Amino acid sequence: MRVLVVEDEARMRKALCNGLKKYGYAVDAAVDGEKALELVEINAYDAVVLDLNLPKIDGIEVLKGIRSMNRELRILILSARAAVEDKIIGLDTGANDYLAKPFHFKELDARIRSLLRRDFIQKDTILTYGDIKIDTALRSVTVRNHKIELTKKEYSILEYLFMHKDRIVGTEELIEHIWDENKADLFSNSFKVQLNSLKKKLAPYIGDKELIKNTRGFGYSLTKEYADETVQ
Repeated sequence: MRVLVVEDEARMRKALCNGLKKYGYAVDAAVDGEKALELVEINAYDAVVLDLNLPKIDGIEVLKGIRSMNRELRILILSARAAVEDKIIGLDTGANDYLAKPFHFKELDARIRSLLRRDFIQKDTILTYGDIKIDTALRSVTVRNHKIELTKKEYSILEYLFMHKDRIVGTEELIEHIWDENKADLFSNSFKVQLNSLKKKLAPYIGDKELIKNTRGFGYSLTKEYADETVQ
C-alpha cells in the first residue's frame, strides 16, 4: 500500500519512511503542509500519516484541505499534541485515527493496517481466495499450508489484487499504489518482472490454474475460475 508521511522534523521523517518501507509500504514524504496538499492532489495514496505541527500550513488545515479533495482517504494523525482536546479536534475535523508521540512502530503499523481494512467487508487480518491465504499482519502467503516466500513488491501486488478481487485493477493503479513517487515509472519493466516472478513462485502450488488474468487494455484481476475450481 502507498502511504504519504507528512512530517517536518528530519530525523522523525526519515525514521518513519524507513520503518514503513521495512514493513512493505511504498512511502512518499512531505516536509510541510503545502507540499502535502500538492502530493495528495496529484497522487493516489491509501493512507496519510500526518503531523500537526507543520510549517507553511498547520496540520489541521492540511486535514481540512485533504478532506475537501478526498473524503475516503485514510488519515492517521501522529502528533506530539497528546491532550484529549487535540485528539477531539483532529478526529472531528476528519482524521480516522490519532496516535500520540512517542509511539511504538508496531502499533503504528497495526493502526494503518486496521484503517486500510475498513474499506473491505473482511475485517480480520486474513484474506482468502480459493486455497490461497494472505495474512496481512504477518505479510505471509500460504497455499494449502505451504508458505510462499515473496519479495515485498511481489507480496504487495498479490495483496492489492486480493483486496480488489471483485474488479479489474488497472496497471497504472497497481503501480501507483505499490511504488513510491520516485519509482512509479510506467515505462519501466519492473512491474512486469515482479508480476512474472510472482506467477512463477505460485505455479508449483496452483498447478495449471490461472490466478491472475491480464485483460488487455484494462488491467489485471483474479480469475473467478480459480476460486470456483478450488476446494474451499
